[in-house]
Amino acid sequence: MASPRLETYCCPNRDAATQLVMNFQPEVFCGVCIGSASISLLLTILQLLPKKGQSPRKMPKASSSSTILLLISICDILGGLGMIFRSSVWLGFPGFIANISVVNGTDVWPSTFCVGSAMWIQLLYSAGFWWLFCYAVDSYLVVRRSAGLSTIVLYHMMTWGLAVMLCVEGIALLYYPSLSSCENGLEHAIPHYITTYAPLLLVLVANPILFRRTVSAVASLLKGRQGIYTENERRLGTEIQMRFFKIMLVFVICWSSNIINETLLFYLEMQPDINEMPLKNIRSAALITWIIMGVLNPMQGFLFTLAFYGWTGWRVDLKWRKREIPWESMSSSTVGENAYPSPVNYQSNIHDSKKISTTDSQQTDEAISMLSEGAMQLFS
Repeated sequence: MASPRLETYCCPNRDAATQLVMNFQPEVFCGVCIGSASISLLLTILQLLPKKGQSPRKMPKASSSSTILLLISICDILGGLGMIFRSSVWLGFPGFIANISVVNGTDVWPSTFCVGSAMWIQLLYSAGFWWLFCYAVDSYLVVRRSAGLSTIVLYHMMTWGLAVMLCVEGIALLYYPSLSSCENGLEHAIPHYITTYAPLLLVLVANPILFRRTVSAVASLLKGRQGIYTENERRLGTEIQMRFFKIMLVFVICWSSNIINETLLFYLEMQPDINEMPLKNIRSAALITWIIMGVLNPMQGFLFTLAFYGWTGWRVDLKWRKREIPWESMSSSTVGENAYPSPVNYQSNIHDSKKISTTDSQQTDEAISMLSEGAMQLFS
């Protein structure tokens, strides 16, 4: 589970709200995190592996969009491994974990583990958020014919640069002047929470706007191909829209509990005594959402692969040959003479199509193909 409370717990003088959630059934919570992260990790890897029964095909060079989708999955896998490692140590070495709370202790390894594992989880999931934002930007730019493989370098610089900068800045402000003597009060922790949730809120606000603009641009491009908007082209546009909707649905499901939980904990921190009876329901809601976070946060990796690629099946091809993922959609069918080519075969058919005779039409078709390419293939 990814939360700024993981870093806050490393302070010996942690606030009461953080103490409340971190000390609530830690064995059960760590077990939930390990179980959810392990299931998600295995299913995510299964989704990404090549499958049997798919005929090999010479695939075009991967677009930046398909590369970004794979990088998002990699960030989720690495973040899940961090959660499994942290929770396993928490369960297996309770004496080691107890030394985290020792003030002015001589053993620095418990605190180092606490900070290091928390930063690893935050950094990887934060990078995943930035990659998801880059995917929305890239989808829009591809349709506008302003992006390509060359932009992936800029996306790497932006994603990892911002993720590392915000993570380090938030941690530095949280642990000032030192880990053993963190400042008391809510004010010093607020910058850390802002740097943690800034990319998450950016995706929640900006991605729907960018996806909506991309869908509108796709419709305009499809209409401009032949001056008409065929039923098959309309279906392709709808499928792209549904793909964007599934991505945002998974994101909201997996991370809305974090926002709710953080709001409740902030409210509790502002109270003189969080153990007062009138705050019982608030405490209960905070603990419930805390457990939900442990379940849903790690599952993002697997759920995203379903949104990206659909279910790819169980039959893994251990020969590790390059394969394409079958695109089970209405757009793969041919409707009459004006049928829009299936996205899977689109790159190979585009050069043989007699309908496309101008360079402008080819650029339009390549933009649509590049946009939907990530849903059809994992390896190219």
